[in-house]
Amino acid sequence: MGAGGPARTFVLVGCGKMGTAMLRGWVAAKVASRFLVVEPVGAPSDFDPVAEVGWYPVAEALPSELSPDAVVFAVKPQVVDSVLPSYRRWARPGILFLSIVAGKTVAGLAHHLGAAAIVRTMPNTPAAIGRGITVAYANSLVTLEQRQLCDALLGAMGESAWVEDEALLNAVTAVSGSGPAYVFLLIEALAAAGEVEGLPRKLALQLARSTVAGSGELARLSEESPSQLRENVTSPGGTTRAALDVLMARDGLVSLIKRAVAAATARSRELAS
Repeated sequence: MGAGGPARTFVLVGCGKMGTAMLRGWVAAKVASRFLVVEPVGAPSDFDPVAEVGWYPVAEALPSELSPDAVVFAVKPQVVDSVLPSYRRWARPGILFLSIVAGKTVAGLAHHLGAAAIVRTMPNTPAAIGRGITVAYANSLVTLEQRQLCDALLGAMGESAWVEDEALLNAVTAVSGSGPAYVFLLIEALAAAGEVEGLPRKLALQLARSTVAGSGELARLSEESPSQLRENVTSPGGTTRAALDVLMARDGLVSLIKRAVAAATARSRELAS
């Protein structure tokens, strides 16, 4: 492996927030020696030029002799059907197509790409700081070597996992894809409740942010289960117990989260195409 990474070439189609986060991670991790980005508006203003990255306004502007190791689609769902056909020319053994387009099934991708090695993924927004979790599903044409290539690509954004049943990506979407919004709402609600009890707004928000972030990191690093960590904080008859009696009531937080995830899973099924 040289200073510029292994002799691999990746094409990234779309460079919005998630695409930019992926590209930064790939460049930093040196997962390839060459990155070609197709983005009509060009490079983001805060993306420092690097020799390994080339920018192209449309697919037709890519070098005609190009044979990439992987093509990654990071475009918006509403435009993906018009974008995909331009890349069908690379639907052959040895070239991997990887999609992070929400709701676009492998069958929907294959409709435009043909018989190709396709991996569909569901990342989440903490990928922007290298702390995401991405779950992937591969069709039968994806080789073990290409799965390993996906692991390298996804690992640059955080953790990754695989499912062997594509339908499970609906629940993945509901838990980890949409999950950051639930956590941000918790921070909002905790801060607002602190204000009601007399805390200054700035302090309440600081306490809520740091408590959620710190607790999440503790849960990530600890060998103890979340339930045990919860018990560790909870003294019989204490303040935490008083709060948990409310949160764990029949109509409390546990019930609300189950209903929320069920609603998001159902909506993910509806949107799949």
